[in-house]
Amino acid sequence: MEVTARQARARRLAAHHLDRRLPAGELAAAAGACGIQNSPPGAWETALFQRVEDCTLEGLRRALWEEKSLLQAWSFRGAPVVFPAGEEGTFLFPLAAREGENPWIYTRGISAALDHVGMDFASLLALVAQASRVLEEETVQSKEALDRRLAALVEEELPAGKRAAWNSPSCYDPSGRQTMGEAAVSFLLRPCAFLGLVVFGRREENTPTFTGFCRWMGRAPVPDPQGERELVRRFLRCYGPATQRDLAQWLGASPRQAKRLWDGVAEELAPVSLEGRKAFCLEEDLPLFARGEEGDRLLLLGAHDPYLDGGNRNLLLPDKALQRQVWRTVANPGAVLRGGQVAGIWKSRSQRGKLALEVLPFAPLSPEEKRRLEKLGEAYGVFRQEPLTRFHFQEE
Repeated sequence: MEVTARQARARRLAAHHLDRRLPAGELAAAAGACGIQNSPPGAWETALFQRVEDCTLEGLRRALWEEKSLLQAWSFRGAPVVFPAGEEGTFLFPLAAREGENPWIYTRGISAALDHVGMDFASLLALVAQASRVLEEETVQSKEALDRRLAALVEEELPAGKRAAWNSPSCYDPSGRQTMGEAAVSFLLRPCAFLGLVVFGRREENTPTFTGFCRWMGRAPVPDPQGERELVRRFLRCYGPATQRDLAQWLGASPRQAKRLWDGVAEELAPVSLEGRKAFCLEEDLPLFARGEEGDRLLLLGAHDPYLDGGNRNLLLPDKALQRQVWRTVANPGAVLRGGQVAGIWKSRSQRGKLALEVLPFAPLSPEEKRRLEKLGEAYGVFRQEPLTRFHFQEE
């Protein structure tokens, strides 16, 4: 089957609930499509505002911190991700690597700390996981404080000959405030999260807090026998047609781990051609590609919106030079979306409770499109509880 770029974008828009907003209150459905990265902080709020009717900051934070119908933990790519409570069997446990699989891309940097302390990855992970169980009785404010707390507990279990190296200045922190042990803990908190040992709590004084899963949710985390397959299915529903390599990049997993997960749904896959490139989608989703329509809906997607992930950036923006403006190493801007394609970037600035937005279109916009974008900016200001006082097109 030949899938056109237009059909693939239309399917992606629908899977991400960006073709039309979900009814009010459908937060779990929106967050559960493929999880929502919360980096930079607040990105999850912007993403759900685009997907669900009548979203408010108070309602979102109540769902995450009080009702706990949503949960935040380190997940794919080692990023903080918000997903429906009860779906840890999809968004946490399947990410744990098995024996013989290389560590995740985002933990490779730990090798310097392991060499310095003279320990292997598995042995140190076991000690950090054991120390993390203290979070079933404690809540720790700030990531730095969490690193220090767990590093101190691990030190107690180390042979005396390794403690000096553990407490020596970190090679990762030029400021000298971090120890090598704290750096090692920082790398290993992600795999501890996959085991259901650490989650994000309520944000206090603009700083995240961390605690144990049981302490936060009032129950033990529950693995799902279908979790690994379901994780890949959700990836393919939101980003297909795709390849095993695309999955590895989205997860931040090693090629071996990605292959194992991919092979788990092999019988459910259908090969297709996407602009001359062989890729795969779920066989049950094939009819959905034939009837999708991109439309011309304009959107102001926040930085790291899930729609922008998943690989195959050419599908969203063919120009390589413009891609570098959207997907940066750090400090990604927001993306102006028109009919499923990236049509520009936008940035916001908040000062004294007021909001200013600047839009850089990649091609000329009609007067009507400019008015529509400005209305979107005004609605975003209302959502952020910061009145929009300036909306500027950089081309002018």
